[in-house]
Amino acid sequence: MKRLHWPSRLPIDPYILLLLGTVGLAALFPARGPAADVASGASTAAVALLFFLYGARLSTREALDGLRHWRLHVTVLACTFLVFPLLGLAARGLVPVILTHPLYQGLLFLTLVPSTVQSSIAFTSMARGNVPAAICAGSFSSLVGIVATPLLAASLLGGHGGFSADSLLKIVLQLLVPFLAGQLVRRWIGSFVTRHKRVLGLVDRGSILLVVYTAFSAGMVQGIWHQVSPARLGGLVVVEAAILAVMLLLTWYGGKALRFGRADRIAIQFAGSKKSLAAGLPMASVLFGAQAALAVLPLMLFHQMQLIVCAVIAKRRAREAAAEVTAPKPGATTRTVVGTGTRSG
Repeated sequence: MKRLHWPSRLPIDPYILLLLGTVGLAALFPARGPAADVASGASTAAVALLFFLYGARLSTREALDGLRHWRLHVTVLACTFLVFPLLGLAARGLVPVILTHPLYQGLLFLTLVPSTVQSSIAFTSMARGNVPAAICAGSFSSLVGIVATPLLAASLLGGHGGFSADSLLKIVLQLLVPFLAGQLVRRWIGSFVTRHKRVLGLVDRGSILLVVYTAFSAGMVQGIWHQVSPARLGGLVVVEAAILAVMLLLTWYGGKALRFGRADRIAIQFAGSKKSLAAGLPMASVLFGAQAALAVLPLMLFHQMQLIVCAVIAKRRAREAAAEVTAPKPGATTRTVVGTGTRSG
């Protein structure tokens, strides 16, 4: 009987620790009065810069080249922007027994966010899947999410959670316009962005930390954290674990039902079951305004959960692939040496 081994190293993302530290800083020293106005203005500028860099990085030509594998990309997009939101809507029945309404709004928003790029590629590579397909799928999801996430939020969230028709205009001005500007100037600054990818990555992460500090400061000033009890938080974790489990099973066995090969199924599973923290946090700050603190809490929890679970799955897929390579093929015969034994009469 095989013994189960817990992975020696779980992927506790150091950036999650920075995010938690930023939340703690906002709890102890929230921005108030004029300082809150300065933080809000800096956060708005940081979000615009963030999406400008997204546009400057994304190679439209590479994304269009990936259209040849359109069935896989349509499958990932359907999981991200159709199946996920349906699960989010189904969770409405858990209010108010398990989830409060603000937590549910954050959970529903989580299901509308595009997929990740970096972690999908990393886990697909680790599991020996179709890495080029994962790259294109993540790029398509990010590109579609710039438009799809706000539209889905307008349709499903309506006027709740601080969302209003003005949020669409804010999305256009703070997210879409900088993104398109980055795409337009990519031909001139694309090589610079590629050469300084590491430094600009720090700018990305610093911008998100500023967004988190601003959102949680506003939450502390308004006292919204009194709405979240340990029992409610535990219920949220259980609900998110169930959603992640459903998506992981659906993407794996659904890919098999659609007759994708093993390498493609791996790319579908890792790209179709994830949600992007980097894209979701700035969008939430624009869409929810002062209510963004509770809105991003489900996304932060889900992000760390998906890293841990997908790392375990990726290692298992890699072991399965290695076993298939070393296993003898069906029908193969072993060669024996003839005539070396003694014959008894």
